[in-house]
Amino acid sequence: MTVSITGRSDTEAAQPKQLRSRRWQRGRIMRRAPWWIAVVLMLIGCLIWIYPFLWMISASLKSTIEIFSAGLQLIPEEWRFSNYAEAWDEANFGRYLINTIIVTVVTVIVVVVRCSMAGYVLGRFAFRGRKAVMGVLIATIFVPVGYTIIPVVDITMRLGLLNSLTGMIIALSGGAQVASILLYAGYFHGVPKELEEAAIMDGAGFWAVFSKVMWPLARPVTATVTLLTFLGTWNAFFLPLVFTLSRPDLRTVSVGMMAFVSERSTDWAGMAAAATISLLPIVALFIVLQRQFVEGIAGAVKQ
Repeated sequence: MTVSITGRSDTEAAQPKQLRSRRWQRGRIMRRAPWWIAVVLMLIGCLIWIYPFLWMISASLKSTIEIFSAGLQLIPEEWRFSNYAEAWDEANFGRYLINTIIVTVVTVIVVVVRCSMAGYVLGRFAFRGRKAVMGVLIATIFVPVGYTIIPVVDITMRLGLLNSLTGMIIALSGGAQVASILLYAGYFHGVPKELEEAAIMDGAGFWAVFSKVMWPLARPVTATVTLLTFLGTWNAFFLPLVFTLSRPDLRTVSVGMMAFVSERSTDWAGMAAAATISLLPIVALFIVLQRQFVEGIAGAVKQ
């Protein structure tokens, strides 16, 4: 042990430094404590949110008896992958999935084209009656879908398209789609006018300006509208049910779930397997478009 000039040993001189280091570490922990608490709470919330989805996947691999006897247990005692094969073949769910893909894809295309053009006109041009049109569009948000089902079915029946996928597509894509139109209108309204004026100076007409200049710029909004329309159409039940009452072969996946319910029993395992299959395209699409979805919502709200 050495002694310093002041008469204190090296150990005694190092004690204040160690004390300051401990205080600094303790203060750092206290400052980061709210952050760790927030992380823990968010993890708990995520687990609570995702647990029903995990339970549904687990139920799709169990027998109907085990679903009720196992309670909240996620790991099956006996893995029954045959539930997926039975749901796909015996319940004709493969056909329902094809019908849903056709209806959803065509509906998304029609809605994106129609809403982008309507949003462009409402967002970029000032014309007489524009406020009235916007007011009517916003008012339709408060009209329940059930109130429009009768005129929609009547019009489709008069066109001879009631029991067909074409009629279903027209009914699903022919709504007001107010949210999609407003998203496009808000985005186009904030685009600098210089871009449009430069295209006009180069000789571009109305359609060329929209298709080659404005619409490509609205890619985030298009991704948002695509995702919202895909979700709404894929999960639609009321309209597809009415349009397929006399044509079970035209059912979509949401209506096809009724195939697992009989008068005396319900195939819960098969229904869980079918629900898992039907959710996979939605999850995949959201993973692909999640970044554009957030940018589209944020950009339209900011404008």
